[in-house]
Amino acid sequence: MESRHPLDEQTAGAGGDGALSRELPPIAVLGATGHTGRFVVAELLARGLTPILAGRSLARLEEATASSLVKARRVVDVADPASLDAALDGAGIVINCAGPFFDTALPVIDAALRARIPYIDVTAEQATVLTIYAERDAQARAAGGVPVVPAMAFYGGLGDLLATAAAGDWTEADAIDLAVALDRWQPTEGTRETGRRNTARRLIGEKGTLVPLPDPAPHRDWTFPDPFGPQDVLAVPLTEIVLISRHIRAGKIISFMNRKPLADLHDPATSTPVAVDERGRSAQRFVLDVAVQREGVERRATASGQDIYAVTAPLVIEAAQRLLSGQARTMTGTLAPGELFEAREFLSALAPEHLTVSFSEPSSL
Repeated sequence: MESRHPLDEQTAGAGGDGALSRELPPIAVLGATGHTGRFVVAELLARGLTPILAGRSLARLEEATASSLVKARRVVDVADPASLDAALDGAGIVINCAGPFFDTALPVIDAALRARIPYIDVTAEQATVLTIYAERDAQARAAGGVPVVPAMAFYGGLGDLLATAAAGDWTEADAIDLAVALDRWQPTEGTRETGRRNTARRLIGEKGTLVPLPDPAPHRDWTFPDPFGPQDVLAVPLTEIVLISRHIRAGKIISFMNRKPLADLHDPATSTPVAVDERGRSAQRFVLDVAVQREGVERRATASGQDIYAVTAPLVIEAAQRLLSGQARTMTGTLAPGELFEAREFLSALAPEHLTVSFSEPSSL
């Protein structure tokens, strides 16, 4: 089956609340022509929202889409504050899809703070999120009314929202366990580049703080919903650990992944994602399963779907749209999605088109 990436299509789409979409200010997407950025722009267009496309190459920006909804195409150099300021001119919010975020997060946050607009990114890098909290949280609070939301993606934001939804009225827990099952992983070049540079020791949550992952990494058995079933999973903590630890105090927070995608990721012969449908998604299937335990009771939340890169787009655009339309809690500083949004309602809004979501009844351990 021949298919194309969604931004290769020349029509805008008409999804979402059209009247509300027309009232919202333009949304700047940095890294608009990258793999995830293209999904993000396609989702904006499908919702009738107005994007500002920003990237390093004018030629690629001009080739991206012919949609009349695009407000502007702007070449940007993240090392040049004036260039970033020009790229964000007229935007109501900025979504940073330009990794590795080791390089881009702080300069783009600084530009967002100068413009006094919210910042969202899609990083999976624990070190980057920790740096944002340590070095930009105070500035964001001082700016007044400017939220900074890192890791609003499959890795990070989705796990945080599921954990928040499962916890419900619990602000403390004995343990929060997350487990990802992928049937395959065709990593982008950006994923591989980040992996080569991401040499920081991974962290897990323990007794209200973050501590290094034990070496060797722990593993365990996990029974996922069909079609994955029982799997041996290895601890692979990413940004969800940092986000959850900011607003739910737990005796332990740890995340796992099944072994097949890890083998794909470490195999240099594994191809980049191959589109199989009209949205440009790969055939990859995923399940993210979260268990929150307290005093012998367990609550669970699960999300499943297709293509971890593609599903990041509706996650980040739903967040942006809610921030711009006043559907988020009034907060400032560096924030986890579970702090800003009502988690179950947010996740349910993405179902069934983008996610299949379920919440189990509390059960005794």
